[in-house]
Amino acid sequence: MPATATLSSKYQISIPKSVREEQHWQSGQQFVFIPKGKGMLIMPVPSFEQLKGIAASADPTNFRDRNDRF
Repeated sequence: MPATATLSSKYQISIPKSVREEQHWQSGQQFVFIPKGKGMLIMPVPSFEQLKGIAASADPTNFRDRNDRF
């Protein structure tokens, strides 16, 4: 059965412990909310260290420069 939470009168939701532990989420961590149809996707905001090297295998050919814009 999926974990559930209730929206409080202050518009706050507590993330169930099972979800926090499974995702390794910590207090103070920031999240982004992405609308998906009638629902919402919640994702942790990555740190700069986590983003380092993410584009290492990117192909720089066909790179659009500002000079290519109209």
